[in-house]
Amino acid sequence: MARLNFEGRWVLITGASAGLGREMAMQLAINYGANLVLIARRGDKLEELKTAILERCSVSVLCIPCDLSDLPAFERQLDAVLDSVPLYAAILNAGMTYFGRHLDMECGILGSMLDLNVKSVVIATNKLVNYFEMHEKEGGLMLVSSMAAQFPTPYQAVYSGTKAFLLNFGLALGQELQNKRFSIMVYLPSGIATDMTSGEKFSKLKGFLMPVTQVAQEGLDAFSRKRKWWIPGVWNRIGARFSWFIPRKLVLKRMARVYQASLLAAEQQKKDI
Repeated sequence: MARLNFEGRWVLITGASAGLGREMAMQLAINYGANLVLIARRGDKLEELKTAILERCSVSVLCIPCDLSDLPAFERQLDAVLDSVPLYAAILNAGMTYFGRHLDMECGILGSMLDLNVKSVVIATNKLVNYFEMHEKEGGLMLVSSMAAQFPTPYQAVYSGTKAFLLNFGLALGQELQNKRFSIMVYLPSGIATDMTSGEKFSKLKGFLMPVTQVAQEGLDAFSRKRKWWIPGVWNRIGARFSWFIPRKLVLKRMARVYQASLLAAEQQKKDI
């Protein structure tokens, strides 16, 4: 099967202002020669990224500041992109998490997480799949899920649920495609060393976090190969494979202890200050 070829083609990335989205944008431009449509809430960060990219290579970069949890605004921006840019691929990476006791989470955070992690992805996926199916265009779509989709994560219960939705949604929808030149990949990174995991609550989990450069590199390589899904990191893939032979109850208890210890350590540190 021929690889996706991003050189000189337009790739859309959501959540591009920081973390994995930013790193994927850099690598797509520098290593693959892709033109970019960058969407994220912080317009100043997008412009900084655009400058950094254009200092390194000669590609075209379009920055679109937009809060993706504002669903009507995101729809309008996405429609405008599809009307004006010949998209070849898209990476739906934007997301947020909440690390803490579920019952302590404010309703506003819950609503924003569902809007950003689930609703915005479904809206964008529907429009993008229709675009590629209708025009029988070659291309690809990556949905950034998480290993939390396979390993439910205590103290990040809603986040785990949203990522499990993306895994099942992407894999199932991929089987409905009529355009054989278009593919959907679900990407399942473990914890990544980014702004999202830089807070005190993650202090005891730093040893489990993968470098963002490696996660971006593996994800783009798998995407170009038209994988249906991919887990970065050899040991993560081995762990995922052998996890089916370990009672789920034991896995959940172990994860609960690790995450609770990190949460309690952060709470104690606050008290000591």
